[in-house]
Amino acid sequence: MNIYFLGIGGAGVSALASVLQSQGHQVTGSDEGVFPPVSTYLDQAGISYARRFDAANLPDQIDVAVVGTTAKMDPATNPELAALKARGVPCYNFATYLGEVTRTRENLIVAGSFGKSSLTALVAFLLRHAGHDPGWFIGAIPLDLPRTGHAGTDRLFVMEGDEYIVSLQDRRSKFELYQPQHILISSIVHDHINMFPTMAAYEAPFAKLFAALPTEGLMVACHSYEPVRRLIGNRPTIWYGLQQNPGYYAEAIDIGEITRFQLVCPDGQRIALETSLLGLHNIENLIGGSAFVLERGLLNPDQLQAAVRAFRGVARRLDKKTTSSRIPAYEGFGSSYEKARSAIEAIRLHFPHRPLVVVFEPHTFSWRNQDALAWYDSVFADCAAVHILPPPTIAAGSHQQLSLEDILAHVQARGILAQPIVDADAFASALPATLTGDEVVLLLSSGPLEGLADSLPAALDAHFGDHKPTGTPS
Repeated sequence: MNIYFLGIGGAGVSALASVLQSQGHQVTGSDEGVFPPVSTYLDQAGISYARRFDAANLPDQIDVAVVGTTAKMDPATNPELAALKARGVPCYNFATYLGEVTRTRENLIVAGSFGKSSLTALVAFLLRHAGHDPGWFIGAIPLDLPRTGHAGTDRLFVMEGDEYIVSLQDRRSKFELYQPQHILISSIVHDHINMFPTMAAYEAPFAKLFAALPTEGLMVACHSYEPVRRLIGNRPTIWYGLQQNPGYYAEAIDIGEITRFQLVCPDGQRIALETSLLGLHNIENLIGGSAFVLERGLLNPDQLQAAVRAFRGVARRLDKKTTSSRIPAYEGFGSSYEKARSAIEAIRLHFPHRPLVVVFEPHTFSWRNQDALAWYDSVFADCAAVHILPPPTIAAGSHQQLSLEDILAHVQARGILAQPIVDADAFASALPATLTGDEVVLLLSSGPLEGLADSLPAALDAHFGDHKPTGTPS
């Protein structure tokens, strides 16, 4: 089929495009404001797309259109969407179409407030490393898989399940449109407060997801979160977590450039694992992914050890961006308090003696919403300095938008050195000269960071690259 993607630059939309491309469909599309790593990924995948909306972009033959759900998708202002409707092309949002494409698969839905992209990539990689060919759908760029979405020849399909709403017109969570045969749930903490103003509202879709799991389906859940335990109730569950619990957990954690720990299984078996990933949250993810594949009998301990050792994670989840600088720079995904805080804590854990300099963009609605101002009370605790970009202004009138001045004042009132980034290019050029060479830099955003994820590491390499590169945890 010829499938056209309007708004192909979204993480989920581009992953679905990859799934369909891997099945042999002709995939094209368009979008505006696409930025790395998705733009780079689409180019490398050979998916052709236009970088502006114009009815002239549409090919003559379109069997199906998949339409994004951003504010740009209004037929009154988007000429492509208006032309698609005028031509009578069947149009679907990506969650609906993904649900249709995977309806007959043995779906593992990987859900949670955080960790789901990393967990989905992990499970898919573990299986692929052991010789399986599962399908997968990942809302991020995996470092060890050839694509973000893949149909696979096995019946098992590993699918990241997002709790965010389908669209402003369809307030269901995206994962409500999927058909779970198994569930791997990483966490439940209040997020997306612009759409779920209360914790009860946020928990409701997770309760629906759990209720949709067939009786014979496997539930693997992180024991660390009270809402997870409460919503699951008495259902048979394989538990996991960092600390001792009724299921899988870690012992003898040895943090370093290569972190080592013992995976303790419910039957008392211990499997020695090692990883180059940073942070305790990544160890917890490794435990959860291991629990699923071991419970399903898909990998043996030897296969698990080799695959975990080889797994490098996903882009923007603490991947190192510098190459020669003695000040290492890492990029984290800071779309919520918990994600930002876990990235900060991971850097502090692995670099306890280095001052931490954070470059932050309040990109999501939650970070720039008045109701989330309390997040800034503690998110930057233990940071030496924080440099903050202005919040985006798109759809600012739809909620209680914070200004950069509001955010800076709140952070500074907590005793943190916080400064605005007025010009990203000038900042990238000037920052290295203000550093001593002992720091570590963390870039945090779910948005484009005005190109700083590329320009600042390059500037650090240029300024500090004459020295023997260390960049290793100390």
